[in-house]
Amino acid sequence: MTNKLKYFIGNWKMFGDFSDFRIVQKINQFSYRSKFSSKKNKIILCVPNTLIHYFNKRLTTKFISLGAQNCHYHQKYGPFTGSVNAKMLKSVGAGYIILGHSENRLEGESNELIRKKIISSLNQKLKIIFCVGETLKEKRNNRTFQVIKNQILQSLKKNFKTNEIIIAYEPVWSIGTNKIPKAKDLIKIIKYIKNDLKKVLKLKNYPKVLYGGSVNSNNIRHFSLVNEIDGFLIGGASQSPKEFIDIIKNYYK
Repeated sequence: MTNKLKYFIGNWKMFGDFSDFRIVQKINQFSYRSKFSSKKNKIILCVPNTLIHYFNKRLTTKFISLGAQNCHYHQKYGPFTGSVNAKMLKSVGAGYIILGHSENRLEGESNELIRKKIISSLNQKLKIIFCVGETLKEKRNNRTFQVIKNQILQSLKKNFKTNEIIIAYEPVWSIGTNKIPKAKDLIKIIKYIKNDLKKVLKLKNYPKVLYGGSVNSNNIRHFSLVNEIDGFLIGGASQSPKEFIDIIKNYYK
């Protein structure tokens, strides 16, 4: 059920300028010199659209990939002021894209809209980091599994290239709060996602499922006890090269 390759994905959110390529360089130096080789781990940095081309032109390494954080659903150019679609992101060097993040859902993105974005991104051969997760109210009402199932069923279809989709379980109540799920609860949820997705989409193999939400270098050991997790989607902590590197180091202690 567990994939051997571990993902460490940084979501920079609305952060960074050209000078912050130094963060990428430090992470790359660590990856190149350390025992944590690219055969064991996959590092992806999802940065603002304004930085993708600049970083991509200067990034000459196999250890780090670049991704975007969202896109417009429309597959071609069109009258959508201020929007950027998957085709444009692919053309400037993005290889991955985060879709369905709770911050975007809270601004009104529906499962149907997210599905359209997934279709558009897959058509551009972008790899998808698809976020699912429940709010605190939904958790207290014991609706965690139902919410996740609805998000998956309404966003993913059987004809999708599911090997190009990574699921990121991000409980909304955990993001930016320093509150994290208990290990026993996390095991149940990750197993549920893997089993349900494999069954619904009739997959041969279990999908890759990450965890995201208040991940830092202090609590990463807690998550390392959950073998079912295939990696992590890391928010604010990925904006610091030291913190991001320490997360990887401490995971393997």
